[in-house]
Amino acid sequence: MAVLTLPDGELYYEVHGSGPPLVFAHGLGGGFLSWWQQVPHFRKRFSCVVFSHRGFAPSRDTGGLGPRKFVDDLDALLQHLHIDDVRLVGQSMGGWSCLGYALRRPEKVRGLVMACTTGQVTTPEIDAAINRLRGRATAAFMKGVHPAAGERMVRDQPAMHELYRGMDVLGAADKRAIRDVLLDMRTVTARDLEGFTVPTLCMTSDEDFVCAPDSVAHLARMLVGGRFVKVPETGHSIYWERPAVFNQLVDEFLDSIE
Repeated sequence: MAVLTLPDGELYYEVHGSGPPLVFAHGLGGGFLSWWQQVPHFRKRFSCVVFSHRGFAPSRDTGGLGPRKFVDDLDALLQHLHIDDVRLVGQSMGGWSCLGYALRRPEKVRGLVMACTTGQVTTPEIDAAINRLRGRATAAFMKGVHPAAGERMVRDQPAMHELYRGMDVLGAADKRAIRDVLLDMRTVTARDLEGFTVPTLCMTSDEDFVCAPDSVAHLARMLVGGRFVKVPETGHSIYWERPAVFNQLVDEFLDSIE
């Protein structure tokens, strides 16, 4: 447990286990604790790094710069930990951080997992898929369903839904403002991805109405090293709702790139 002091904030992080570095970046509804079902599994053979993005407790964003500094922060953290050969796992919002870092320093990234996210990528196909979901999150909230969990979790795993909801409350204060900035940051085009050869697992689920499954499939097709998998009967947070499946898929991907 440690804090990295930044010029305009603080980044809380933890390192667990030993072995090749494996870094997890959480989504909008989470924090460093989001990965409580992954760390015990992966720390047996990896040095697992978890952190809270700036503005997400207990990290701090004294400069008020928000997501626009996420890639800089991840870069600073990896330099601080002397990591130059990393495997990245980004969930939803965390995809902005991980893909952004991989585009900036591809020579340092052994592999990338984009879980229920297309990060900052924009294409007509991805944009159309995103637009088809407009209003679904609001409708879910009105029914008492957290969009990142989904109706199936409420029905089948009510305790896990309540835990997720509580963790979300403990995170950043203004989620709407953060979401707006993330959407505004979607500026990476197909041309920007030309020549990007980092092996990338693009993972989605058939009941995700936060990040359209079709958009994740399209991202995988765009990438030279892209691989695609869809998990059935699962919402936006595979890592949370189906941890054994998520861990196995990531394990298989990591084994394939070593």
